[in-house]
Amino acid sequence: MAEIEINELQQFASDNYAGICPEAWQAMDAANRGHVTSYGDDPWTARAADTFRTLFETECDVYFVFNGTAANSLALASLCQSFHSVICSDQAHVETDECGAPEFFSNGSKLLVAASPEGKLTPEAIRELATKRSDIHYPKPRAVTLTQSTETGRVYTLAELRAISEECRSRGLSLHMDGARFANACASLGCSPAEMSWKSGVDVLCFGGAKNGMAMGEAVLFFDRASATDFDYRCKQAGQLAAKMRFLSAPWVGMLENGAWLRNAEHANSCARQFASQVAGIPSVRLAQPVEANAVFIEAPEKVLDNLRARGWSFYTFIGGAARFMFAWDSDPKRIEALSRDLRESAAA
Repeated sequence: MAEIEINELQQFASDNYAGICPEAWQAMDAANRGHVTSYGDDPWTARAADTFRTLFETECDVYFVFNGTAANSLALASLCQSFHSVICSDQAHVETDECGAPEFFSNGSKLLVAASPEGKLTPEAIRELATKRSDIHYPKPRAVTLTQSTETGRVYTLAELRAISEECRSRGLSLHMDGARFANACASLGCSPAEMSWKSGVDVLCFGGAKNGMAMGEAVLFFDRASATDFDYRCKQAGQLAAKMRFLSAPWVGMLENGAWLRNAEHANSCARQFASQVAGIPSVRLAQPVEANAVFIEAPEKVLDNLRARGWSFYTFIGGAARFMFAWDSDPKRIEALSRDLRESAAA
């Protein structure tokens, strides 16, 4: 077989660029020994689900799917019928990056979008959309979805989550959390997963694994267990019931049982702060957003960004034109120093 060329120079365009962390890899290797039953009826899947219940300090229904789009879309579909609507930020991943999947899997539930310059919903924005109309010609609001941390790298505080939850409860709205970077938010606030989720009023959480050191896989946790009715059928219909489910669930055992999920997130967040501190004070370069998780957004003249690209650096500018740099479980501080140095020199050129 021909050898595949791999660029060994670490990039920070996405935390999806990173490989699999040792804890997840070792768990997959252990799960690969011998034969076990299929379609989730195996000891690895049962152990992973119980580990989630222990970590979150509560009974909950746990499901494993391949990716975040499926997790979010199927979770929201479980909360809504086709004539319902879901309130979200205009920068939410479900709105900007999931190709209409939430609407598709719910058979038409509409996303009601709130303007949110920082990517964060507020109780006031939810109230405005929830009360905008109440006639039968308008899709009835049924759920709210939050992205934690947000697409702009911001983190909802526990107080903000509770205020949003109270608003949802007062209006009969379910609360869903897109936690693709849930671990980074927990690490940022120094709070427990329970505090970040059900103790703050979240009904359904999609906990991201791919951005936290796994090859793939997200966990859908229903704290409102009635909402999980027939969710297993939704997963099957959507092509999310893995025949060899242990390879989706076993990495979670490796990640959760020894705290790797949190260590990975803490390292990624620390690297983001390192980069932000190193670029502070560079002429013509400024932070576009406060650094609260593992993302750094910088604003700079296009000439500076072009110079950085010419030096071999990859990054995206799809949110407000700012250059986004994402840091992962394996981000190398020396490589971050090289990026900072090249940015400084690009700005001086």
